[in-house]
Amino acid sequence: MRQTELHLTGEDRELIESYRAKGLRHAREVNRAHILSALDRGIPEAQIMEVLGVGRTAIWRTRSAYLEGGVEYAVCDVARSGKPREYDTDVEAQIAALACSEPPAGTRRWTLELLEQAAQERADIGSISRETIRRLLKKTASSHGAR
Repeated sequence: MRQTELHLTGEDRELIESYRAKGLRHAREVNRAHILSALDRGIPEAQIMEVLGVGRTAIWRTRSAYLEGGVEYAVCDVARSGKPREYDTDVEAQIAALACSEPPAGTRRWTLELLEQAAQERADIGSISRETIRRLLKKTASSHGAR
């Protein structure tokens, strides 16, 4: 198998060594730094695969990412777009505060239906479903008014 050479600059070597030496990075990032360091030293891909427990594709992708965008691009995870948040933290806080407030007159505690109605009456929250309220409260570990 043909080994593609990779030569790091002195600055890139120092940056990679900081990734490898400090325990403040994700395991994937440290592995990628090890891959780049090993490729720079001319270690065969088969040996890198065996020692680091990575596949050939990981080595190829790390190498090509380095050649395309440098050390940071090759080592760090690129932010993924994902689905944007539908409700910001202000709305989450308002729902939690509402659930912790006194329940409406004539009821002992908040139900998800009551929370939904109260939230939809507020102009700053707007339309929000019962299921969304349940998920927001579950995320905040709230008991939604149970006393």
